Amino acid sequence: MTHHPYQPIQTALVKWYDANKRDLPWRNTRNPYKIWVSEVMLQQTQVNTVIPYYHRFITRFPDVHTLATVDLQSVLKLWEGLGYYSRARNLHQAANIIVNEYDSSIPGTLKEIKQLPGVGDYIAAALLSIAYNLPYPVVDGNVKRVLARLFLMDTPVNHTGSHAVFLRKAQELMDATIPAVYNQALMELGAMVCRPKQPKCLACPQQAYCLAYKVNKTGQFPRKNKKKPLPEYALAVGVVKKKGKLLIIRRPEKGLLGGLWEFPNGRIESSENPEEACLRYMKTEVNITADIDAFVTRIKHAYTHFKITMDVYVCRFVAGRVHLNGPAAFRWINLDEISTYPLPKTVHKFLPALIKVLEP
Repeated sequence: MTHHPYQPIQTALVKWYDANKRDLPWRNTRNPYKIWVSEVMLQQTQVNTVIPYYHRFITRFPDVHTLATVDLQSVLKLWEGLGYYSRARNLHQAANIIVNEYDSSIPGTLKEIKQLPGVGDYIAAALLSIAYNLPYPVVDGNVKRVLARLFLMDTPVNHTGSHAVFLRKAQELMDATIPAVYNQALMELGAMVCRPKQPKCLACPQQAYCLAYKVNKTGQFPRKNKKKPLPEYALAVGVVKKKGKLLIIRRPEKGLLGGLWEFPNGRIESSENPEEACLRYMKTEVNITADIDAFVTRIKHAYTHFKITMDVYVCRFVAGRVHLNGPAAFRWINLDEISTYPLPKTVHKFLPALIKVLEP
């Protein structure tokens, strides 16, 4: 019987994982639904942040059928603060497809699973390997870093074509007899030992095989292309009062923060001041005239591709009937009702200051 060329690496990795793996809630199950939920949450989010969200989500929506039968707003509210809300929308949409087209069973083939909304290469490989023990290699940031150091791979990890290069290497290295354990072991090594800064090389099971360690270049791998600085935008937000009620609007489901509720807001043009922008958006976005009563606060927030500064104002309703140009829905609510709606992090950032101004 021929040995796998990378067998020593595989054996050392799996042995290390068995002895050192973290006890994470989604590791104690082979339930495809629970593994799917965890992998969606873990995309672009730290493990420690995900754990409480995962517990709440699985308690509230214990199976794919329950998730499919609730409305999207409930899912978004539970997701609130986790960011990248398209993940929640796709999860909810995919749950409906699984219930209606797959008799509530999560499909176990690459072709079927990749047709579900929000399921790309990574989630498909993670789900099929961990839940169904099928030999698909996973490639996330952790895996790319481990591979780049192990094999001195020059391909920049953030270059568009790099994924295919790392995927080929991951395929070569993979132990196809135990894909569930092997994939998790490789990701765990990247998360716990082969970290971006100050990797724990002395505790690493791959030390004897790692080319970057041998030539003392772990700090130079993985290679990265320089990122352009993030563009910055200034926005004005208007909290309109009318007979003790406040106007909130819902963002369209497609796009950034889709389906979340907020106060009318928009970008400040170079030719206007924040107050003018605030009142202009009131007119163009919701068709009402208002006067500014008070400045509330200024907040800053960074998204993945841009940064924003927000100036927040309390406005007094003057005239008009709400007619929406852009937003998907509106409500007039009492201040104490706001916490029942799914809100972006930016709203949570200025909410304490707003409450102080509205309830002196």
